[in-house]
Amino acid sequence: MPTPTRNWTPTHGDPYRTVPYRPARMPAAESLARAAELRARMDERRTVRQFSTDAVPEQVVKDAIACAATAPSGAHQQPWTFVLVKDAEVRRRIRRAAEEEEHRSYAGRLGEEWLAALRPLGTDEVKPHLTDAPALIVVFQQRYWLGPDGAKRKHYYVDESVGIAVGMLLSALHLSGLAALVHTPSPMRFLGEVLGRPVNEKAFAVIPVGYPAADCEVPDLVRKSLDQVMVEL
Repeated sequence: MPTPTRNWTPTHGDPYRTVPYRPARMPAAESLARAAELRARMDERRTVRQFSTDAVPEQVVKDAIACAATAPSGAHQQPWTFVLVKDAEVRRRIRRAAEEEEHRSYAGRLGEEWLAALRPLGTDEVKPHLTDAPALIVVFQQRYWLGPDGAKRKHYYVDESVGIAVGMLLSALHLSGLAALVHTPSPMRFLGEVLGRPVNEKAFAVIPVGYPAADCEVPDLVRKSLDQVMVEL
């Protein structure tokens, strides 16, 4: 496991400094092989809502979070916090609060157009994945930096930065053999209250993590092909 050589401290206003970056260039044949393997493995990734209650290796989850924390961010401010929730009672509290909000949403708050978009996914207000999965990763945005003395500094491109980090987190979990789901109950203010997060943090997503249940099923969906998502000039 890599060990950091120095601890992070705020860099706001620091002078521009550089260090050498000389990664070894990968041979083209190896690059092509790795890219093809990665494409095939990522095409197997599915959002899972039926989880086994079996425990997962905790270090795998922590390593995936560490991978996510390498994501690029606006002004390198790294405006994210990943809360790993293993405690069963805390997960139950999160599920109760999430289902209350989801009930309001499915009972009319979403509107018919949104409900129609969700229909092929088979979702509803019942969220057993929040307690069946052995771990939750609750991702928070740090809307601004908050120092121990109460000092504040604005963070930039927070939505974009945290979104990229979550994408990297999902990839790392999948490539490590785990399943995940991005759950975004709306509103999500209750997550900060349940988890005791500071005022500068805003919940971004809840990600259950585990193994698919033995009888797991997923919607019969088709991804867009490469020529449907890429424009080449």
